[in-house]
Amino acid sequence: MKGTKNIPKIICWFSGGVTSAVACKLTADLFGVNNCRFVFIDTRNEDPDSYRFLHDCEKWYGKKIEYITNNDYVHISEVWFKFQGLNFAHGAICSSELKREVRFRFQKSNPFTHQVFGFDIKEPRRALSLKINYPETKPIFPLLLYGYTKEDCVQMLQDNGIKIPNPYHYGFRNNNCFRTGCVQGGIGYWQKMKQDFPNKFNYMAGIEHTLTDQKGKPVTMLKDQSKKAKEENNQLVFLKPHPDYPNIKDISMMRGRTPNPILECNGFCGVNDLLPQKPEDIDINLDTNQN
Repeated sequence: MKGTKNIPKIICWFSGGVTSAVACKLTADLFGVNNCRFVFIDTRNEDPDSYRFLHDCEKWYGKKIEYITNNDYVHISEVWFKFQGLNFAHGAICSSELKREVRFRFQKSNPFTHQVFGFDIKEPRRALSLKINYPETKPIFPLLLYGYTKEDCVQMLQDNGIKIPNPYHYGFRNNNCFRTGCVQGGIGYWQKMKQDFPNKFNYMAGIEHTLTDQKGKPVTMLKDQSKKAKEENNQLVFLKPHPDYPNIKDISMMRGRTPNPILECNGFCGVNDLLPQKPEDIDINLDTNQN
């Protein structure tokens, strides 16, 4: 391919989170910064402090981070309304459209020898699943090489004078799509959103209700994973009660939970390790006729 001889061949995916940030730095140290391309997929739905963090990391790496995005959408809500849903069997539809598809396009049009992903030492199954299911990515996982946890990554950043993104300071375990909140955050995550960021909570509750009205059946982000809910086939949970569906629970009925860690979003939110997909894992708003 003409004109590609001097293009760095290792694509390092920078998601805006602490683990990907450290994975990029370790790769630069291992292979040389001039052999790396640091690439950020911008959903335009990130917390403003994510961009401050990105610029701090650029100084740390000694090289600019490239921005790529899906220009078919201006706002993340356009994705939800186009597909009339939030979570599907393959993961969050916003992740698929705004991250996964963008990454696929980039890898098809750019030469590379490897792609770097920030899976930490607690995520070996995700790494193995990525390697098996997407071998064309030629993935490498520097955090697994060094045995780093997310906590190790936070410490490394702090040791280098880099303030971690604000959502971590707020008590969340990830920095995904914090402008609206992450649709895959889970019940504990959205209980905390309701308490600490009611404007975000109310906005997403409104999105659920509007999509439900347009689709003519419940559209929710959350599921009750309790044994009783599964047995009764009553797993859907609205953020706020919907007047047309009084039998469906809302988050106020759920016992308080600590926000569980959610996956750092890199476009593989729907990768389900190596286990066969269980019936209860099928997406909560799956429409088998959906394009």
